[in-house]
Amino acid sequence: MPRTFARRTVLAMALALIAGTASAQGFPSKPVTLLVPYPAGGLSDVIARMVEKPLAKSISQVVIVDNLGGASGSIAGQKVLNAPADGHLVYQGSPNELILAPLAMQAVKYKADDWRMVQIIGSFPMALLARKGLQADTVDELVALARKADVAGKPLTYASVGVGSFYHVVGEHFAQTIGARMTHVPYKGFAPAQQDLAGNLVDVAFFVVDSRLPGFVDKGMFKVLATLAHPGKPEAEFLKKYPSINESKAVRDFAFDTWTGYFVRKDTPEDVVVALNKHLAAAMSDAEARKKLEDLGGRVPAMLSVADAQKEYERQTARFRAIAKGIKLEAQ
Repeated sequence: MPRTFARRTVLAMALALIAGTASAQGFPSKPVTLLVPYPAGGLSDVIARMVEKPLAKSISQVVIVDNLGGASGSIAGQKVLNAPADGHLVYQGSPNELILAPLAMQAVKYKADDWRMVQIIGSFPMALLARKGLQADTVDELVALARKADVAGKPLTYASVGVGSFYHVVGEHFAQTIGARMTHVPYKGFAPAQQDLAGNLVDVAFFVVDSRLPGFVDKGMFKVLATLAHPGKPEAEFLKKYPSINESKAVRDFAFDTWTGYFVRKDTPEDVVVALNKHLAAAMSDAEARKKLEDLGGRVPAMLSVADAQKEYERQTARFRAIAKGIKLEAQ
């Protein structure tokens, strides 16, 4: 090997090593933005603002919460994917925006595989809600009613926040599980869906719930037939009086919750991902942040390593792709 070539090779290797070290030591070099794919005031926004202060303390930088709604979260998602892969713009997402939206909407140009999960920071329970006038007070009674209605050519209806949404997929998966056709009724958000459920205009809904649920039930807006938790799994205090759907005779292995995590482009440098992972874990060890999330009815899961976070994301992606395929979900 010529000496000049050898020297250049050694120099290139040294520069690459220095660059990698600088990347680790230089992050973050400016404010970090948490991009929330929904308008201010909603649950996603509330969660981001819980994380904001303890994360800023951990990284010794300003943390900005930016809200950019639209197209099932894909407008915000595309903004992150179009930005430099340096970890300073972080996407707050869930299966709804990252896994299901690309399968359900032709306008979404990214895939679940374009993302790298950094950390799951919270999860919220789900429940099967029914209009107060529905002639079913248990899951088994609902299953019998749904099958009877299907045979009569008048399928029961279930609400969601849009075609291809997490709640649409869970509802259709339930219909297939019990062997009864049900009619999907998509809404533009939780508020109008809840309004029609309370008005006896739609039969059931599989929705995320929080600590406000008992108040809605006490007001007679709707009733809770079951939670979507595994039997024996610890539940939020406000849900403990309700049975799990998996305790019914007709339904098994139907456990779902909705989680929120932080994501970056998949080509973000490994050392930056590791740093973000540790800072988010530190933020979620903050007692005040944890209490605020738990007061809403959420749960702070055990923090994951970078490798385990990616494995969990791959597992979730495979699960929802299989369900989407099973219900024949097609991009529209």
